[in-house]
Amino acid sequence: MARENAIHVAGIVVEALPNRTYQVELINGHRVLAFLTRRERASFAQVATGDRVMLEMSPYDLSEGRIILEKKDSGI
Repeated sequence: MARENAIHVAGIVVEALPNRTYQVELINGHRVLAFLTRRERASFAQVATGDRVMLEMSPYDLSEGRIILEKKDSGI
């Protein structure tokens, strides 16, 4: 998939699900299913409930996204 037309949105992790998937609530109130990118998994990123994350979503499927950036502080 080409990444140049991806949508970048910020959200907060609401729930951690099995297989390193997460329920993320976006700023507009929608909830989506998110998973870690391969780079984040390789760096053993620990995403917990309440963490602010940046998602990359496809414009064709807005029900799921990939976590590309994790921020523990409120600076997103």
